[in-house]
Amino acid sequence: MRYGESAFDILYLWIAIVSGIYILKKRTDTKGRLMGSSVLILGIGDAFHLVPRVLNYFVEADFNSWLGMGKCITSITMTIFYVCLYMLYLKLYHVDRNARRDCLIYILATVRVMVCLLPQNRWLENESSVLWGTLRNIPFVMLGALIVMFYFQKRKEIRAFRDVWLYVTLSFLFYIPVAVGAGILPILGMLMLPKTICYILLIGAFVRYIKDGETSNGKEASRKE
Repeated sequence: MRYGESAFDILYLWIAIVSGIYILKKRTDTKGRLMGSSVLILGIGDAFHLVPRVLNYFVEADFNSWLGMGKCITSITMTIFYVCLYMLYLKLYHVDRNARRDCLIYILATVRVMVCLLPQNRWLENESSVLWGTLRNIPFVMLGALIVMFYFQKRKEIRAFRDVWLYVTLSFLFYIPVAVGAGILPILGMLMLPKTICYILLIGAFVRYIKDGETSNGKEASRKE
């Protein structure tokens, strides 16, 4: 089991980091930078948790605090990733800025990060109660629900992004039981595998968009903003 899971984690990190670099090299406009940067944020953030997890299988050392801090960093970078998805939504679909909507997104993200930084999460002990697992994920789920709604409404406009809402929805359905209850029932941690597959599919949507050069009207008339 440890070999299969470790190989999967390393493959995922490789896909995320290589894809992020590829997108940034391929496209230098705002959309390309947002996609490439968000993928790198996702991959590098997850590395803080997954690398100690892999090492813990094969190295005789105490990685408990590293695993805990890795979870904290991943929680924050995932939040930033979804803010990037929101900004990408605005650019992809030429949506006008709305002060109330912007404030709601940024407030939810800020509250999520602030709750994650509270000492009651006990990251260094790599322990978390169901209460704090729930509290820090309430604003995160709300943020994710908004992203799902936005991309669902525009799902027919860009072929490469038509299933993004579904990937995000499934990733949350797999993630929440782990975030809330894995401390009590460790077997729930297995749900992180299908959750990671959802992220790989999401990265694949970014890469397809870059390769196809699509816009809401079909083919992109210009690569410049």
